Amino acid sequence: MRALMLIAAATLVASCTGPAAPPGSNFAAETAGRIAGPTQSCITTNVSENLHALDAQTLGYGTGRTIWVNRLPAACPAISQFNTLIVEPSLGGQYCRGDRVRGLEPGAVIPGPTCILGDWVPYRLP
Repeated sequence: MRALMLIAAATLVASCTGPAAPPGSNFAAETAGRIAGPTQSCITTNVSENLHALDAQTLGYGTGRTIWVNRLPAACPAISQFNTLIVEPSLGGQYCRGDRVRGLEPGAVIPGPTCILGDWVPYRLP
């Protein structure tokens, strides 16, 4: 009887969790209907927009007609949708290839490891 209750509880818990998003699904949703443009090494930042994680290796920036996407050279352990991103720009007012980015988990006081930004690709609505 006890084993039956444990199985029922495990089934109930498993049914409450949604399916895991496949890698790249945020990228696909973010760039849907947009056309990729030529890469740039730097983009101008705007205080009304936030850098956000699409997955552990891909960052997005911007809203509206143009979304900028940055593919990091490798997956960054502290980069996730729920973490705050901390960028150390080398040029004021711009995010550039080679700048450092780190993720800060909710409730943490020490950010994760440093990762390096790559080139920026604009995705624009036609």
